[in-house]
Amino acid sequence: MAQSATQEMRSGAPSHYEEGALARMIEQQTVKLPSDLFLWAAGASILGSLTLKVAGQDEDAQFVGQWAPTFLLLGLYNKLVKLHGSE
Repeated sequence: MAQSATQEMRSGAPSHYEEGALARMIEQQTVKLPSDLFLWAAGASILGSLTLKVAGQDEDAQFVGQWAPTFLLLGLYNKLVKLHGSE
């Protein structure tokens, strides 16, 4: 087995990987956003959901509450792009 193929099997990722134009463009824009923006958005989603739940709007509360994990994942993506770049 070739050296690079063996390395790919161990790491689980190809040794040479290039981002597409769309991913590169998105990463250039998201890197400009502060990382804590996503944490605040997740917190606002949770508080908004709680407020809607107390107001008796259960379906709306559930809908808004489900945004929090998405915001946290976007924040994680943002942090990874900042740390590792988009080569």
